[in-house]
Amino acid sequence: MVPLKRRKLVSSHTGSTGTEVKFPRVVLFLLERKMGASRRSFLSQLGRKKGFQVEEKFSENVTHVISENNSGSEVRAWLDSQPGSPTPSPHLLDISWFTESMRAGLPVQILETHKLQEQQSPEEDVVLFSVPSYACQRRTTLENHNAVLTDALSLLAENSELSGDEGRGVAFRRAAAVLKSLPEAVTSMTQLRGLPCLGDHSLRVIKDILENGASSEVESTKQCERYTALKVLTGIFGVGSKTADRWIRDGIHNLQQLQDSGQTLNRAQQAGLEHYNDLKQPVTRAEADVIAEIVERTVVSVLPGAQMTLIGGFRRGKQSGHDVDFLITHPEEGREVGLMPKIVSCLEEQGFLLYQKTTRNSYLESKDGPGRPSSNMDRFERCLSIFKLIKDEKRGNKTSETLTENGVQTLIGDLQSHSHALSQRHSGEQSHKTSDKDEDEGEEQLKPSRHKPWRAVRVDLVVSPISQYAFALLGWTGSKLFERELRRWAGHEKSMSLSSHALYDNKQKRYLRATSEEEIFAHLGLEFIPPSERNA
Repeated sequence: MVPLKRRKLVSSHTGSTGTEVKFPRVVLFLLERKMGASRRSFLSQLGRKKGFQVEEKFSENVTHVISENNSGSEVRAWLDSQPGSPTPSPHLLDISWFTESMRAGLPVQILETHKLQEQQSPEEDVVLFSVPSYACQRRTTLENHNAVLTDALSLLAENSELSGDEGRGVAFRRAAAVLKSLPEAVTSMTQLRGLPCLGDHSLRVIKDILENGASSEVESTKQCERYTALKVLTGIFGVGSKTADRWIRDGIHNLQQLQDSGQTLNRAQQAGLEHYNDLKQPVTRAEADVIAEIVERTVVSVLPGAQMTLIGGFRRGKQSGHDVDFLITHPEEGREVGLMPKIVSCLEEQGFLLYQKTTRNSYLESKDGPGRPSSNMDRFERCLSIFKLIKDEKRGNKTSETLTENGVQTLIGDLQSHSHALSQRHSGEQSHKTSDKDEDEGEEQLKPSRHKPWRAVRVDLVVSPISQYAFALLGWTGSKLFERELRRWAGHEKSMSLSSHALYDNKQKRYLRATSEEEIFAHLGLEFIPPSERNA
């Protein structure tokens, strides 16, 4: 047993992780920019094992800022953007000082070679943008001044995610989100000085595009047979990257090979393959409004007083998307219980559903607060469906005007009079076009059925209790990265746990209630950002 006096002495020289601090006057902070989160974590742990005090968050206590592949001006610009910057300023050091100190087991003397060098560029040629590091702190509209750059990074993100490298995918997504938020086009690498989330890999891609007009890595990825196959196969409703990867290992790279392979498909995959062309075609806002009219009339007929909101990208102002999402609730808590099966049954009776899978609400609120979820999926009562949307031939396309009650009933009657047929990807003139470019890019098409009077559309229905409605509305509005960053901000900056169900304060050990999105932002200490500016 350690004597009391000695225990006090030891505790006064230990860091937050419990390891002994040998050099209390040296407080290190490792800058994640260009270093990467995993490497930063590894080096931080190594430093603590050697007896150094390494801070997770920058504060006025920091005496040494350690950076990798950054210039002094870049780090200084970052330092100026931080609240509570220490006085005097900390040493801005290259990673070489850190590694030499680790080998020596103590802080080595700071030499000129250890100090970060200033970038040598005319100050008048440099345009600096001030961008917060979290996407949930930024206002990102649909206007994108850097689409060429963000499209390239998004493609690499998609390729990483399809290949199972979620971490790299998120890194590319964060880099793209920063560029999307900029008020003008990037024309020079100097404009990126001090911007967060731009790792070495992303910067190489950006530089390649700015200097050569295109990224060789992106172009190579587009031509990659595996990437093309993963795109096609995961484009089937109900098929994830793991299933697609297994099929590719079995020699399946396109839809025809899948059909000829004799693979056993579940109900969702069968429906996804049957309606592949329709589901790959973007859903317009006009089509979403027609579906909303039909679904809302059904919801209200089943439960008078129920409320429905169009969510997802359409709520953020997008004019097209890959599916249509609706959030349903009732102002009286508990009235929504058992609502989903009634809605689904009614829609099926009217012939609107080509496929549906309904899951029950499995959310339970614990007195001890939410444990770490295995995934970010919520636990609401949900219906994932493929909706049968009839075309209005009199208008030459899908119905695009607000429907009257008689109009909806006419649609219902027309739908019930048509048998199910193989879907097509394009309507009107597009249904007869298959360009060489599409074939070269590996886009798959199933044989279309001419004059088909309807198309298949992905529709998701979510039912939420009114007490969780604000959280569900926030969570289902997106964008995906914006929501990820909200949860990251809640956990890292506020010691809170945020989901589409609730917000839990881990310090106060209690749930924070909210009846609006504005209240949730206020709980998180964030400025409210409207849906139209959450397009990260």
